[in-house]
Amino acid sequence: MLVSYNWLKDYVDLSDITAEELADKITKAGIEVEQVEVLNKGIQGVVIGHVLECAKHPQADKLRICQVDLGEDGPKQIICGAPNVAAGQKVIVAKIGAVLPGNFKIKKAKLRGEESNGMICSLQELGIESKFVPKEYSEGIFVFPFDVEVGSDPLEYLNLHDKVLELSLTPNRSDALSMLGVAYEVAAILGRSVKLPKPAVTETKEKASDYITVSIDAKEDCPYYAARLVKGVKIGPSPLWMQMRLMAAGIRPINNVVDITNYVLIEYGQPLHAFDYDRLGSKEILVRRAKQGEKLVTLDNQERTLKEEQLVITNGTEPVALAGVMGGANSEVHEGTVNVLIESAVFNGQTIRRASKDHGLRSEASIRFEKGIDPLMTKEACDRAALLMAELCGGEILEGVVEANYLDKEPVKVSISTDRINQVLGTSIATEEIANIFARLQFEYTEQNGEFTVTAPSRRRDISIPEDLIEEVARLYGYDFIPTTLPIGDATPGKLTDYQRKRRKVRSFLEGAGMTEAVTYSLTSSEKAEWFKDETTKATPIRLSMPMSEERSTLRLSLIPHLLESISHNNARQIDDVALYEIGKVYISEEKINAELPIERENLAGAITGLWHSHSWQGEKKAVDFFVAKGILEGLFSKLGLEDRIVYEQGKKDGLHPGRTAILKLDGEYLGYVGQVHPEKQKELDLNPTYVFELNLHKLLNTDVDAIKYEAIPRFPSISRDIALVVDADVLAGQVQDVIKEAGSNLLKEVKIFDLYEGEHLEKGKKSIAFSLRYFDPEKTLTDEEVAKAHEKVLKAVEEKLGAVLRG
Repeated sequence: MLVSYNWLKDYVDLSDITAEELADKITKAGIEVEQVEVLNKGIQGVVIGHVLECAKHPQADKLRICQVDLGEDGPKQIICGAPNVAAGQKVIVAKIGAVLPGNFKIKKAKLRGEESNGMICSLQELGIESKFVPKEYSEGIFVFPFDVEVGSDPLEYLNLHDKVLELSLTPNRSDALSMLGVAYEVAAILGRSVKLPKPAVTETKEKASDYITVSIDAKEDCPYYAARLVKGVKIGPSPLWMQMRLMAAGIRPINNVVDITNYVLIEYGQPLHAFDYDRLGSKEILVRRAKQGEKLVTLDNQERTLKEEQLVITNGTEPVALAGVMGGANSEVHEGTVNVLIESAVFNGQTIRRASKDHGLRSEASIRFEKGIDPLMTKEACDRAALLMAELCGGEILEGVVEANYLDKEPVKVSISTDRINQVLGTSIATEEIANIFARLQFEYTEQNGEFTVTAPSRRRDISIPEDLIEEVARLYGYDFIPTTLPIGDATPGKLTDYQRKRRKVRSFLEGAGMTEAVTYSLTSSEKAEWFKDETTKATPIRLSMPMSEERSTLRLSLIPHLLESISHNNARQIDDVALYEIGKVYISEEKINAELPIERENLAGAITGLWHSHSWQGEKKAVDFFVAKGILEGLFSKLGLEDRIVYEQGKKDGLHPGRTAILKLDGEYLGYVGQVHPEKQKELDLNPTYVFELNLHKLLNTDVDAIKYEAIPRFPSISRDIALVVDADVLAGQVQDVIKEAGSNLLKEVKIFDLYEGEHLEKGKKSIAFSLRYFDPEKTLTDEEVAKAHEKVLKAVEEKLGAVLRG
């Protein structure tokens, strides 16, 4: 809501408070003022000039040489290119040295050989946005429509010495969507009275009821409809003061009749519509639901196809307006309009919202109907518009308001006690002060022994329960004056759970390793829901009863499909090196579990493709492979203190390469997998070689870990022994490594694989695996005999258990 500070002065005495001070007070009282806009934007050195002569420039067809009286000694010559400049006009002139918005300074100049001593200004050059400038001045200079004093300040006439407060309103404060609503709020904050306009309508002897009847079929959608008739109006521009107020409120002036309806809209918060009575086509107004497929050409000359849940105003037969949204072109006020029918009504907010959304028409009127208007001001707003049309358009108001009234006028009453208010706020506000706050808000109330019964004004639709009254007392009392206290009793300081702490550690490690976190949809298609799912459960996909689309119809069982979509999306945009991870929920429903209540399990997944390292200067490149993905996981397990409890087993999984996939087990139980996406799946998704992993994060992070044990830095040297063992081709390297660790004495501290050979120098069905073994005793320097004894146990164990022999 844009609030003109000068306009607000019409209703509340603001003589001793600046716009900035007022903005601060309004914000502290609960309605945020986002900014205070200064309309003159720092303009200096502009005056009203009188164009005495206007002649064509000898060297330019589009320029005019003007002699302009600025109220100084002798006229000044100014070159002007505006198409509408002419002798006899009163215009805005920026003199030499003047400053316009944007710090644009006017200097003496020569245009095509002719001297120019200033600039004749358009409204846009004074900082007014083009979309708010009246059409007659949208291309050219501004010309005063009435006599003004030459040499005086034009900004006074244009209301540009004004400031506009931009209010950021929450949905419950629809009362502040009008100048009067803001006036009530400001008066309550400052403890002052509100000066309301009192439209005293002078009517002719002709009765409006002889010219129009009003009936309502859709009473729930329109509980009240009022119509007034103003005859003999003359269409033309509205007064400059009204135009400038509308522009300050963000509305473009059109003509006097339309401007009056918009002016009352901003003033009262009551949307109005003006019909050309003679084009209405009948003497009847009927408010009803539209017929399915019914057509209406609206004021923007667009043909609208209506739906049966939308509300229309008709002439008894055909629609003449889409209620609360936009009028019809068939009854539009135009230059030849003589008789005007003013509509003022109460419409159901949800009905207006649906119609506005369906047709993509969101207006100042529809916004107010959606949020709720004051139904008791509807008739008065109609009177105010009729009075202004009589004053500014030369019309005559016919006797009576023709109305159909089905309003429920039962006021809302809310009870609250002083004790309850102070209990909630932690204050000790006296009953008298609370009563004073309700009085400042202009809430009617009765009070007995500290018990209040408050009648909420019709403009304050947000007051319905005791807590609403507590809020009103709190904000008018002043949030700054509510004491701050510490909680009483035993308090537990907040902290992260072990699970949350470990999850942060996971994120930190993966991002440190060079991966980027992704957040993808929890919903997928029924086909993709089957991809990469956890096969150790009997999980079945769960379909939504009302999906947005087939692509988002099923709860996911794996994080991998959407990560692969993200990889594909990046590859399609020439981003080939991608490493993503995601921590998110999968939704598992088993036979023994109610399908409507799936288990929400947190998983960790990753997807990597492209180059892992690339050093152009050294000419090094390292493409992602299985061991890069496995290495990331090993580093993560080490970070979590679980590296010795994780086992990798060769395995198979749908969608993954059968020779490059490992199943991970934690303490012998399934944890997840790591591997390359199957070449066929890569081709289907248009991917380069991509490696993925997915783990049951819930199980991983809920596993108990032994406390960290620290060891002293070794003081004695270690001894290494390298061995190459020939085993059957189907024996896994991990099996051999486990046997070595088991057979090694306490002296064996480390076992590493460093080579694998299969070739012509070995018999068919055999392979050679090379290990590096490190022996160490923290208490002394080992002898060769001690190492040889421990090493001999290792060689004997691998021979007996795996048939391994030393390669010669």
